[in-house]
Amino acid sequence: MDEIDVKILKCLKANARENASVISEHVGMSVSAVIERIRKLEASGLIRKHTTIIDNKKAGKDITAFMFISLEHPKYIERINAFVRENREILECHYITGDADFIIKVVTKNTQTLERLLNDVKSVSGVMATRTIVILSTIKEEFSVDPEELLK
Repeated sequence: MDEIDVKILKCLKANARENASVISEHVGMSVSAVIERIRKLEASGLIRKHTTIIDNKKAGKDITAFMFISLEHPKYIERINAFVRENREILECHYITGDADFIIKVVTKNTQTLERLLNDVKSVSGVMATRTIVILSTIKEEFSVDPEELLK
């Protein structure tokens, strides 16, 4: 990992579809050298995937919320995992420390669909309690680490 890799990653983080020729101009390398470096970054697993980010509001999903889930016992973990994997409104799920066992990020159409999802979560066997926080606005939203941090 060197400064050129970081510059390439910054370009790809800003726009994963950026043309290698544009990146090559930005980093001062040949197109083939840039393509080779990108392939190495992908092969190493540092670049996990290239993706498209869909605007939730424009997709008709006006509510984003975080839901904390507490289980009665760890034996119920696989049940909540299965529920999470099957539900398209759940974008993220993290097993956490603290007062709850899981935190999930949900994006849904409106308060009625959020209520339905909350009731569905509460219906999963082993769920003891939930706490939901609705997002009013987002100040910062990043999807990966800052490439500059890789040089530290």
